[in-house]
Amino acid sequence: MSDDMIRTESERMNTDRVEMMVEIYESAECVRDHDFRTETNTLQPLQRTGSVCVKIRSSRAAAVCLVLLCVLLLTAVIVLCVHIHTKSSNDTQETHQLLTNITNLSEERDELLTMITNLKEERDRLKINTKNLTNERDQLKLEKNDLQMTLGKLDGWIYYQSSLYFISSEKRNWAESRRYCTERGADLIIINNRAEQEFVKKNYDSFWIGLTDSDVEGRWEWVDGSTLTSE
Repeated sequence: MSDDMIRTESERMNTDRVEMMVEIYESAECVRDHDFRTETNTLQPLQRTGSVCVKIRSSRAAAVCLVLLCVLLLTAVIVLCVHIHTKSSNDTQETHQLLTNITNLSEERDELLTMITNLKEERDRLKINTKNLTNERDQLKLEKNDLQMTLGKLDGWIYYQSSLYFISSEKRNWAESRRYCTERGADLIIINNRAEQEFVKKNYDSFWIGLTDSDVEGRWEWVDGSTLTSE
């Protein structure tokens, strides 16, 4: 029993040694085949595979992936830089345009403020002028009333539409009547409108008017030199 177990164990150990030697041999063959293919630069398929070959292929794939990743990363960085530069340029232009608009609006605001100030000053001047004219109007009304009261006290004189009318109680011819008027700083009546004519006819029965053709016979003129016109 013991001898059999010893032999079986010895055989198993010998078998393990043989398998280890075969693996070492195959590994050495794979390495030699790889070295030979590398030196001759020929594309010959590997006849054997092993852990060393798989490791080399994995390293190359990793290197290629790394290169591709670097290229993609560099491309992304370039695209990002271009995008940032473009956006920065656009932002700069928009900022410049906004500043220009703000400047223009500020100038327009200042112009409007100046116009408003000028209008306020003009309004104040108009108020002052209006007040002055109102005061002058009131003063003229008072003077007119005083004048009317004074004229009302004059013997024989009648006030109507800013004019004074007087009829002498003595009868004279046209020339003597005009001389009588001029000696008192007046002249014969000049009828300017129908209302004045109606007023004179209402207050006086007969009177001389300042109309004559003494210069040219048949051409009638008023004593102030104006030509007679028919209405």
